[in-house]
Amino acid sequence: MTGLTTATLDTPIGPLAIDAASGGIVAIRFAAGPGPVPAAMPPCLEQALHELTAYFAGRLTAFTVPLRPGGTPFQRAVWDRLAAIPYGTTISYRHLAAALGRPAAVRAVGAANGRNPIPVIIPCHRVIGTDGSLTGYAGGLGKKQWLLDHERRTLAPARP
Repeated sequence: MTGLTTATLDTPIGPLAIDAASGGIVAIRFAAGPGPVPAAMPPCLEQALHELTAYFAGRLTAFTVPLRPGGTPFQRAVWDRLAAIPYGTTISYRHLAAALGRPAAVRAVGAANGRNPIPVIIPCHRVIGTDGSLTGYAGGLGKKQWLLDHERRTLAPARP
């Protein structure tokens, strides 16, 4: 992809490599370690770094950074619906398929969820099994559990 700029952010779930191109974020990858610091960053990448930092600090519950994921029309429809799952809540694959008007497409929805190129911002971690169990996550189930717990803690009322 031409014009791709990448920056790495250290987070509580490990380093995230954020890729920006064409005025939006195109991917977030779980990185092995810090990457090179870009000489210049497009505004959307600076915004993503700022928003992700605020999210992990518990100060942001909704992302506004422009996104430019690739994918098929069906995948993009699934990712759009993922982005609409409220902060701190979960939904099952079955309910996600039904929300898309495709109740028989549970496996296809699961596959699209697994191909989400922009985890955390497009919150695929909020999708769980019908029985409430954690299911696959590209970064591993430990990271998925951390994200869900983080959102619940952030929403929990402060104790006196």
